[in-house]
Amino acid sequence: MRTIMSGRLLLRPWQDGDAGFLLDLESRWEVVRFLGAHPAIMRTRQDALASIGRRRAIDHPVHGIWLITTADGVPVGNLLLKPIPLSAGESAGGPGEVEIGWHLHPDSWGHGYATEAAEAVLNDAFGRGLARVVAVTDPGNHASQAVCRRLGMTALGRTAKYYDAVHELFEHRG
Repeated sequence: MRTIMSGRLLLRPWQDGDAGFLLDLESRWEVVRFLGAHPAIMRTRQDALASIGRRRAIDHPVHGIWLITTADGVPVGNLLLKPIPLSAGESAGGPGEVEIGWHLHPDSWGHGYATEAAEAVLNDAFGRGLARVVAVTDPGNHASQAVCRRLGMTALGRTAKYYDAVHELFEHRG
């Protein structure tokens, strides 16, 4: 998986040495409360290492799950660009859809890192031929919805099409 840079950030593949940061990040309820239909905090270093292994397993020229760091290497969060799973009973209307998502450490909230990292990944993905990206946010996750708007994503309203849960849906076309 490639490394992507922006003005202040470096997005790079996760490494085993990042397990401590991932455990700290995802053991916080305020970080994971909007992740998935059944959010849960991470409890052990072994869980972090297993999660890093799954993140590294994505072998695709466009998709990935990156560790977001500042230019001087301080980890701040996670950003993903990957196929989005449809809810039970939903059928794809063509090629699989791709989602973008992020979660950052609370110490890094409010610095514009999510917007900057997502913009860098979107520019890279659209430059590689991806035509459309969606973002799904929990209806109560106003911070991520604000990031979607700053990215120029179009709000499409509520949907239950993904993850077997109700989300606010946004899209961006390349």
